[in-house]
Amino acid sequence: MSSIIYVAIDTPLLTRAQDIVRSVRNHVGGIKLGLEFFCANGHHGVHEMRKFGLPIFLDLKLHDIPNTVAKAVQALHSLEPAIITVHASGGRAMMEDAKAAAGVHTKVVAVTMLTSLDDTDLGETGVSGTAREQVARLTELARASGLDGIVCSGAEVAYARKLWPSGFFVVPGVRPSGAAKGDQKRAVTPREALDAGASILVIGRPITQAMEPDQAAREIEATL
Repeated sequence: MSSIIYVAIDTPLLTRAQDIVRSVRNHVGGIKLGLEFFCANGHHGVHEMRKFGLPIFLDLKLHDIPNTVAKAVQALHSLEPAIITVHASGGRAMMEDAKAAAGVHTKVVAVTMLTSLDDTDLGETGVSGTAREQVARLTELARASGLDGIVCSGAEVAYARKLWPSGFFVVPGVRPSGAAKGDQKRAVTPREALDAGASILVIGRPITQAMEPDQAAREIEATL
């Protein structure tokens, strides 16, 4: 069984991204490429990263009118991503069109609430209730829209899985015990996220900014 760890490559430098993946590829199950990497390197960069033979998670968090998102998803077909993200707050029609436009082997998952936000941030955007209540609402909407799963923090994944037992759950903002949380406000440890029901774990800085990324990835893998 391959590792459930997807290493988050958040750098605009293609050579840096390649060096990191070259170091950790035997201890991770996939590569997560986000906006920072994609805006700097585009399709070419993704094709280069695919040469490592690991599944590619394109974390672009698409959020626009349904037609625009569908066309964007279609434009990604040649990259053969294993997973792509859209924002659940884009609504049912947008999510339905994104799923319909995706390749047969691509999972489309909806971002519920960014892990850099907490209840106070939610209120400032005009949304009432707690983070868990908001994640629950958007989980139900993503499920009804025919998506494959959601992105949520480890603090909500157990509850979300109860609502959607067959869903695919991506948990970012994971931090090993003792690691700095940085801008993550609802972080849990990798083991806690796994035990709570995560399907895959997205881990970036604890691996990519370590003195020895390979050792950091191996140590995290050992806790699972």
